[in-house]
Amino acid sequence: MSRFVSGAVCALFLCSMGSSNAMAAYNAAAGKTVYDSNCATCHKTGMMGAPKLGDKADWAPRIAQGMPTLVSKSIKGFQGKKGMMPAKGGNPKLTDQQVGDAVAYMVGQSK
Repeated sequence: MSRFVSGAVCALFLCSMGSSNAMAAYNAAAGKTVYDSNCATCHKTGMMGAPKLGDKADWAPRIAQGMPTLVSKSIKGFQGKKGMMPAKGGNPKLTDQQVGDAVAYMVGQSK
């Protein structure tokens, strides 16, 4: 039993480290600029089912998926139960890094 508990604690620790490392790859401060000029149209109002910036309850299940999944869906686009996320927020000129930075900003504001 103690081996199981030790293993579970270790697994949780490793998962949380991966999430921290994934966040470290992005610049939330730079992401605010991207958010303001590209993402706020939907994420400020909840347009098209977008989770509103700062809505912890709406963001929690998304954040639980991890940064790699959130960033990938934001880059490629995603059809969800509540609406759709257009690829790169509808701006194909954004780099993958800029999209990740914006996601990091929104996650940081919504925890």
